[in-house]
Amino acid sequence: MLILLPPSEGKTAPRRGKPLDLGSLSSPSLTPARTTLLEALVRLCADDPEKAAAVLGLGPAQRDLVQRNADLADAPTARADAIYTGVLYDALGFDTLSPAARRRATARVAVTSSLFGIVRPGDRIPAYRLSGDATLPGTGSVAGVWREVLGEAVTEAVGTGLLVDLRSGTYAAFWRPAPEAARRVATVRVLHESGGRRSAVSHFNKATKGRIVRALLEDGANPRTPAALADALGRLGWTVEVGEPTARGTQLDVVVTEV
Repeated sequence: MLILLPPSEGKTAPRRGKPLDLGSLSSPSLTPARTTLLEALVRLCADDPEKAAAVLGLGPAQRDLVQRNADLADAPTARADAIYTGVLYDALGFDTLSPAARRRATARVAVTSSLFGIVRPGDRIPAYRLSGDATLPGTGSVAGVWREVLGEAVTEAVGTGLLVDLRSGTYAAFWRPAPEAARRVATVRVLHESGGRRSAVSHFNKATKGRIVRALLEDGANPRTPAALADALGRLGWTVEVGEPTARGTQLDVVVTEV
């Protein structure tokens, strides 16, 4: 099983650590694309901070993030599971997982990244700012770069197991599974039910996805089909509704009434 997470906009910048070594990251087939995007981002932020702020969608109070990007080549790194923050990652709580669950996370979790494609929890990366819908001068759209190469890396990481796709729409555009792999793909949607009505609410969505990943890692469940994943989540206490299989996989709706 591979659990594919979205990244977080917020990141914790390490105060010390070795500089980035692209060659040390998992999925080495992505090194050329990583190099292209890294060099383009650093060049933009170092040469034209005003334009960089506009491209990255940063306001006046966030200009320090432009300089952070300009310094990425020499910036300190830390494990990816310590870099990403926010509602989903707070609910998942990598740092408080049991030793067995942390070992499972190393093998079963990957984070989608605008700058690195996918990273594993133990990959050492710097804190950066680059949205999935950004377009870098001279390079083109970030999503376009990854659409060319990410499929092979994700397919290799999944192997013969189940892909549990928890990405948001922006990052799902980086790569979509081929129809022949659809039977081994489960996408998870979280719906908040209140007063007989259901809606997709960002906070509920992110927090519940984090809790789902944590529960699967602690439990040790390793389902191989969407139906088996639904059974595992039901056993772990969630209300799950299974959709019809499609050419992109099977959607599981997790229905929650409170955070």
